[in-house]
Amino acid sequence: MTSWPDELTVDPIGEWPGTLTRARRRSDFASTWTQTLELMDRETRMLGGKNVHLQVAIPPQHFRLDGRPRAIAKVEHPGVILTLDSKHGALSYPCDTFENWQDNVRAIALALEALRKVDRYGVTRGGEQYRGFLAIDAGSTMTVEGGAWNLIFRAALDVSAPYDFEPEVAERAVRIAKLNTHPDTGGRAEDFQRVTEAEQHLREAGEIYRAS
Repeated sequence: MTSWPDELTVDPIGEWPGTLTRARRRSDFASTWTQTLELMDRETRMLGGKNVHLQVAIPPQHFRLDGRPRAIAKVEHPGVILTLDSKHGALSYPCDTFENWQDNVRAIALALEALRKVDRYGVTRGGEQYRGFLAIDAGSTMTVEGGAWNLIFRAALDVSAPYDFEPEVAERAVRIAKLNTHPDTGGRAEDFQRVTEAEQHLREAGEIYRAS
């Protein structure tokens, strides 16, 4: 039986924010559901997470008395939303990139891991990467480059390996971010434009360059 984290509450999704992705993809995550839950638990703990909720598109009647989904429960769509109160403020991460809802949970957990690792490279100070590229206030100490990297990381939810700034890995992050947000693959035009603008700025700043 799967051991759900004690601090995690699982709820039905009330309303999906925005439009559901039309063209979803199969993932190549080589991990078990238990490993996914362990990763998510670790990353939410690292954020000082409180009131951690995972919303899944499972009808309320398909939940057990202990609040966990029944093993035979069927999802209405694979989208999931992780919300929590963290040391950086209230966070919300919806994801419906992949065909399987467990894979979307994995993507969110890996995205949280990648965002945390941004600090390793000195791009941000004080967790600004969790604010979002367009939500940075005028008094923020986050650089424009840091904000652009944040946008790329948040859009590239297919995080199958830790990001660093080696040329080929940076290029891969950009490719995934553009694929995830392109209208032809179910993304929104405005999100694709933001990712493209972030890429252009990072290239002009010398933060991204093509591997030789």
